[in-house]
Amino acid sequence: MSTGQEKTFVEFFKPNQKLIHKICRIYTDNTEDHDDLFQEITIQLWKSFPGFKGEAKFSTWMYRVALNTAITLFRKPKRKDAQTVDIDVSSLKMEYEVYEDDEHKLQKMYKAIYTLSDVEKALIMMYLEDKPYKEIGEILGITEGNARVKMNRAKNNLKIKINTK
Repeated sequence: MSTGQEKTFVEFFKPNQKLIHKICRIYTDNTEDHDDLFQEITIQLWKSFPGFKGEAKFSTWMYRVALNTAITLFRKPKRKDAQTVDIDVSSLKMEYEVYEDDEHKLQKMYKAIYTLSDVEKALIMMYLEDKPYKEIGEILGITEGNARVKMNRAKNNLKIKINTK
């Protein structure tokens, strides 16, 4: 990747880091897994960035890569012989921003979201980000109408889970 592409990646990545933290938050239940998933998503974004054509917004593309990475990574059984990839990102001058939220209601909601299916997690997260149904459909590779139906089911399921805890 050229120096110009590296700079562009960092410029796009930095303001969207919280997106990744939110995805990590709903697909993991502890700090270690959160950090591992954040790193894996960042690596996948970095490796995929040369293929980003700008046909969609960066945040839409980022959501898709991040969600696919999270879903793929946590569907696989955890292996003890994890594969590693050496990537030198020290020249990018990126800082890891800590994402903190200590409110009781938010904790309860995240615990309930964690129990949802992978697709429902993604839907709820994008709903909380005020993504339009059209963009949600694009990210998940479904129609806008299907996104609306799945969203209503996911919201109802989440309400039930929150109210029973």
